[in-house]
Amino acid sequence: MSEPLGLFGGTFDPVHFGHLRLAEESIAHLGLGGVRWIPAGRPPHRGVPEVTGEQRLAMVSAAIAGNTRFSVDASEVMAAAPSYTVHTLERLRHELGADRALVLLVGADAFAGLASWHRWRDIFSLAHLAVSHRPGFPVESASLPAALAEEFEARRLSDIDSLKASPGGAIATFAMTQLAISATQIRKLLANQLSARYLLPDAVLDYIQTHSLYRNA
Repeated sequence: MSEPLGLFGGTFDPVHFGHLRLAEESIAHLGLGGVRWIPAGRPPHRGVPEVTGEQRLAMVSAAIAGNTRFSVDASEVMAAAPSYTVHTLERLRHELGADRALVLLVGADAFAGLASWHRWRDIFSLAHLAVSHRPGFPVESASLPAALAEEFEARRLSDIDSLKASPGGAIATFAMTQLAISATQIRKLLANQLSARYLLPDAVLDYIQTHSLYRNA
C-alpha cells in the first residue's frame, strides 16, 4: 500500500471505545492505509498491567475483529524484554522496508512526556508522529519541555498529505472526538461489580466476564 501505516501501541488494560475511536479517526484525518495495534508486553514507563499480555492481546483481537483496516501485532507481548517503542519501530522498519511511511499514534498527554522515552530522538528517524488532542485544545510548544518543543517546532507538519512523501521525521496533530472513557475507570467499575457496558465492545466485556478479569480480590 502507498498509504502510510498507523502504529498504535498501549497497554490496552482493557481496550475500550476511546482507543477504537482514536484509531478509526486517525485513518480519516491522516489518510492512513490502516492501523496496526501493538499491545505492550512489559511497559517500562507504567505499572504492571492488571492482566497478562496474552489476555490483553486477546481483548484487542476481539475488539478489532471485522475491521479490515485494523490488524494486531503480537511481538511485544511475546517478547521477554521490556516494550520500548524505538525497538519496536526498528523491528517494523526491518519488516516493512525503509521507504514505507509509518505513523506512530500518540495522545497529547503521552506526547508531552516523549522526552523521557528510551532513545526518543531516534524515533523521528524511524517514523512520523501523529498526536491526537481534544477539539479546541491544540498541541502548543509552550506547554512542552524545552527539548521536545524544539523538535515539535522544527518537525511540525501543516500539510497532512505530505505524510506519505517520506518514511518518517514529521509531527502531525489532529483533533479527535472526545469520549470520557478510561481504562482506569473501567477497571474500578468491574472491581466493584458495576456495569461497564457501552464503555467497551461487547466482545471484550464477554471475554472479561468469561475469564473473571479485573475482579476485586
